[in-house]
Amino acid sequence: MATGKLVPISIDSIRIGHPLAFPLMDSEGTVIANKGYSIPDRATILRLVGRGLSLCIDQADAEAHNRAYRAMLNDMVQRDRSIGRIADAHVTDASAALVRDEDDVPIGPPDWLDYQSEANTILRDGDGPTFLGRLNHLHKRLRQHAIRNPDAALLALFHLSTNEVRMYSATHAMLVSVMCGLAARDVLGWPEADEMTVSLAALSMNVGMTDLQDKLTQQQGPLTPEQRLLVNNHPLRSVELLMKAGVRDKTWLEAVRNHHAAASGNLTDRNSMGDRMARLIQRADSFGARRSPRATRTPSSAAMAMKATYFDENQQVDQAGAALIKAVGIHSPGSFVKLVTDEIAIVVKRGANTTTPKVAVLTNRDGVAIVDPVLRDTAMSDYRIAAGIESREVKVKINLQRILSMTV
Repeated sequence: MATGKLVPISIDSIRIGHPLAFPLMDSEGTVIANKGYSIPDRATILRLVGRGLSLCIDQADAEAHNRAYRAMLNDMVQRDRSIGRIADAHVTDASAALVRDEDDVPIGPPDWLDYQSEANTILRDGDGPTFLGRLNHLHKRLRQHAIRNPDAALLALFHLSTNEVRMYSATHAMLVSVMCGLAARDVLGWPEADEMTVSLAALSMNVGMTDLQDKLTQQQGPLTPEQRLLVNNHPLRSVELLMKAGVRDKTWLEAVRNHHAAASGNLTDRNSMGDRMARLIQRADSFGARRSPRATRTPSSAAMAMKATYFDENQQVDQAGAALIKAVGIHSPGSFVKLVTDEIAIVVKRGANTTTPKVAVLTNRDGVAIVDPVLRDTAMSDYRIAAGIESREVKVKINLQRILSMTV
């Protein structure tokens, strides 16, 4: 019997053939199926409901249920299920409560793979009735984690964006959102309301082409005329979806509409806050894209991407680009470097200035992998950075959780 409050759930939210992440109960709290049991087919659930039973879970298990629900939607997206079928997988009362509860920001370290999957599901459902609430809830948690431990957020998102192309669009959106938030908050000194708006705009900038963007990262040939049209029109499509979802913030909408159209020039010379935000997003978007792989090219090194961000289209110092570099560092968390000791390391924490981060050594001077990565401060002359290197030159498999623990 359950001792806590029971929350009803929809039969559509149960993952068929997967172990339950929570005990399934009836409205009286009697356990119908134990945690870990796999429901073999939909007919089994329908038989239970046919007997007049209501399916419930303990309120304490709502987060576990919400994670399983998001994973189910992501599975359906990856299998190219129809939008109608996905829309029928209703969010449950338990999940809806989590979406509505804006104070529900986890205290502990986030599961970045889970955030990646959640963002992927949300951004592919821009037409959905719960889209805006879920987007706001994701943004609130993402922003809070970026404030609590910005190095961990940058490391995780840079690492995932350079290694995972199947959910590139969602990962890229989170990375650009975090970068813009950091630059607005810590460098440009924008008011909190503006910082939140620019990071929301960055998170939603490509909602009009999420599926296409993921496909293009793996496409070998050039864009077709139809794809080119969709790419060119995606800012307007994103604005259309946001307005349909209920966004009325003109600054947010302007930033999304112009995030590919903002011309070069200082942020302070621009006529509107939305245009300033658009320029910041554009520069962060460009940087993140250069750092990510494509089927037709390898990612740029962090140093090369930074140089392209620092200078504008006229080879002048770009105010927005400079703010981003100051926020994340010349060698940003998640990038790889070679030290003067010939050791290869991954950047885990930004340093006192943009060129002297703290790093975790992955291989010794002979190229042999180190079992337990060693922390080095590159501000010390003995451990200076000799050069930035590209991820393909690193032959060591990265244990993300272990590396993230070194950011604390």
